Amino acid sequence: MNIQVSPSPIPNSNAVSLTSMLDRDDYLAGLLNQVTATKTEGWLQELRQSAANWVRHSILPTTREEEWRFTDLSSLRKVQFNVETGNFASLEFDILPEAANSRLVFVNGVFAPELSAVSDLPSGIVVNNLTGLSAVEQEGVRQYLAQAEGAQEVFTALNTAGITDAAVVWVKKNVVVETPIHLVFISGETLTISQPRCLVVAESGSQVTLVEEYTNRRGAESAEDGVYLTNAVTEVWVGDNAQVSHTRVEREGAEAFHIGKTAIAQARDSRYTCHAITLGAKLSRHNLEILQTGEQTQTTLNGLTIISGKQLSDTHSAIALNYPHGTSDQLHKCIVGDRAHAVFNGKVFVPKLAQLTNASQLNRNLLLSSKARVDTKPQLEITADNVKCAHGATVSQLEDDEIFYLQSRGIDENDARKLLINAFAAEVINKIPVPSLREILLNTVNNLKSLTNE
Repeated sequence: MNIQVSPSPIPNSNAVSLTSMLDRDDYLAGLLNQVTATKTEGWLQELRQSAANWVRHSILPTTREEEWRFTDLSSLRKVQFNVETGNFASLEFDILPEAANSRLVFVNGVFAPELSAVSDLPSGIVVNNLTGLSAVEQEGVRQYLAQAEGAQEVFTALNTAGITDAAVVWVKKNVVVETPIHLVFISGETLTISQPRCLVVAESGSQVTLVEEYTNRRGAESAEDGVYLTNAVTEVWVGDNAQVSHTRVEREGAEAFHIGKTAIAQARDSRYTCHAITLGAKLSRHNLEILQTGEQTQTTLNGLTIISGKQLSDTHSAIALNYPHGTSDQLHKCIVGDRAHAVFNGKVFVPKLAQLTNASQLNRNLLLSSKARVDTKPQLEITADNVKCAHGATVSQLEDDEIFYLQSRGIDENDARKLLINAFAAEVINKIPVPSLREILLNTVNNLKSLTNE
C-alpha cells in the first residue's frame, strides 16, 4: 500500500492529558492494571508495553479540557471494572443475511469462533482474529496496528496496552468484496471492561463493505446487564484508489459506558464512507478522525444519534485535508428526548497545501422535550485560498402544524410524532448499503417508545 505519513497531522484533536512526574491518576492506574494482567509475546507485547508506559503518565480527561467540557466522566470514576473472559452461552444477536457467512464475533473482547463464520469470502481477503493469523500475516499487521494518528490519546493508548486479540480485515490489491463483513462485539457482564480492537487494511484498488456493531445481550434500552465499560478502537487504512464503506452501530445497554475511536488514513484517489449510528449506553463518546495522505480523496460521513432518558452522547470528528482536490461531505443528525444531552463537535482542517478542496459539514438536531439539550460546534479552519467550504447547525422541535396535519388525516398524536421522527432518522439510515441492517435500524427507531414521551 502507498500510505504516507502526513506533513500536517490533525491539530490538537482529543489530545492526551499528561500528569507531572509527581502526580498519578490512581483510577486510570487501576484500569491499566486490569487490562495488562494478561501477557502476550514478541512484538505485540512490546507494542502493549509502550502504550502502557504512556498511560502511566496520563490522566483521564475532565470537563476543564475544551475537548471534554460537555462530557463529565466523574460517574465513570465511581465504578471499579474487571476484565472478564468470554461467555458464549445462550447468546442471541441479529445476523445480517448478507453477512451470514462473513462475520467475526467477540464476547467481552474474546474471540468466539463458534459464533463466527467466514466461509463465504473470495480469495484475496483475510478476515480473522489476530491470534488466528499466520506468522506472515501477523508481520503485515505489525506495520499498521496502533500506527494511526492519535495513538497516544489516553483511551486509545489504554486499549493498545491491553491488546490480546483483534478483528483483522485485510483486502488485497484490486480485490472487490461484494459480501459485507460483519464484526460483532458483544458486552454485558456487570462491572467488566472490554476493549475491542479492529484493524482494516484495504490495499490499492480494492473495495469492501464493513459493518461494525457494538451491542449487549438484551438490547439498547435494557438495564439488566448493569454497568460495564466498552473501550473500542478501530483503525482503517484505505490505499490508493481503494473504496471502503463502513457502518458503525453502537447499541450498548442502558447503564453502559462506551468510548470509541475510529481512525482513518486515506491515500490518493481513495473513497471512504462512514455511517455512524449511536443508540445505546448511559454515556457514549465517539472520536472519528480522518487523515488525508494523498490527493483527490472523497470522504463521506453520515451520523445519527438517537437518545432519551438521561443519556449523554458525544460525537467528536476531525477531518484533516492536507492535499489538493479533496472532497468531504458530513451530515450528523441528533434526535434527543426526555432529559438526554447530545454533543457534536466537528472540525475540518484545510491548510495551504489543500487547494481546490470542497468540504461541507451540517449538524441537524431534533429536540423532543423541553428538557432535552444539545451542544453543537461545527468548525472550519481554513488557510488555503482556493477552496469551497461550508458548515452549519440547526436545532428544532417537532412542529405543531405538522402533527396537526397528520392528525387531520386520522393519525393519532403519538403515531404522528413517530412518523416525523422516523422521517428525520431515515435520511441517514436509508444511505446504509446493507438492506437488512437498514430494516433492523428503522424497526429499532420505531420501537423506541421513550422517544414519543415527554
